[in-house]
Amino acid sequence: MKFEKVLIASDYDGTLYNEEGIITTEVRDKIAYFIANGGKFTVSTGRTYQGFHAYDSSYINAPVMLANGAVAYDYEKDCIAFANSVGEDIFDALRDVHSKFPTASIEMYSFFDSYVINNCPTSTRHFTSQGINFSEVSDPSEAKAPWAKVMIFSPDQSQDIQEYLSAEHPELHFLPTSDRYIEVMNAGVDKGTGLLRLADTLSIPHNRVYAVGDGYNDIEMLVAAECGFVPCNGSEEALAVAGQVVRSNDEGAVAHVIEILDEVYL
Repeated sequence: MKFEKVLIASDYDGTLYNEEGIITTEVRDKIAYFIANGGKFTVSTGRTYQGFHAYDSSYINAPVMLANGAVAYDYEKDCIAFANSVGEDIFDALRDVHSKFPTASIEMYSFFDSYVINNCPTSTRHFTSQGINFSEVSDPSEAKAPWAKVMIFSPDQSQDIQEYLSAEHPELHFLPTSDRYIEVMNAGVDKGTGLLRLADTLSIPHNRVYAVGDGYNDIEMLVAAECGFVPCNGSEEALAVAGQVVRSNDEGAVAHVIEILDEVYL
């Protein structure tokens, strides 16, 4: 069992999946080999429980990290392994954003329910494209808390909202996940802290924890891991912190990671 007490966490879109949205047979076979030799493999994604539909016990055998590390869900046991959610303590901050930027949409994702203030066609598509049911509300207090995360959408004022949050609400942790979306979480929550907390939950030493990801929201995870692997077609931000660059996601990035670890753990 050469990979016993070894954990690999992979980003989902752009890393584990190729550009056609599938996990290739090569990648699946390598993950199966890794698991058969004692390894723990999971996915770390910005998606919420409601929006993640790719769990498959044939390639995931550890709790899945959701909402960029805020929640880990054990699909095998059908329970939350851990959560670091946001709630009433950010109500006033969201009210301030809504007051100052009234055209922005504010999406709130609790574990089983989702809500939006100032719904717009983009927010509707954001929910429905992931198969998420949602309700429209006018104030955060109307949305059942706590939430795994909050997303603020503004096509024209994203930078202004980020500057406002930094100046007026430094207690919040936020992450621009595109040029139009801002993701708000508890301070200290990111894929990196989630990865190490998952390792502790599984009693896996931190020096046997590996990550692979391609995007801006993967940076903390890549840095926290013993080695952070980045596909060669990853973002500039991810490539800048890569411990090792691997093949592109179209060429089996995750399979390449396992091939490398196969030489490490002889």
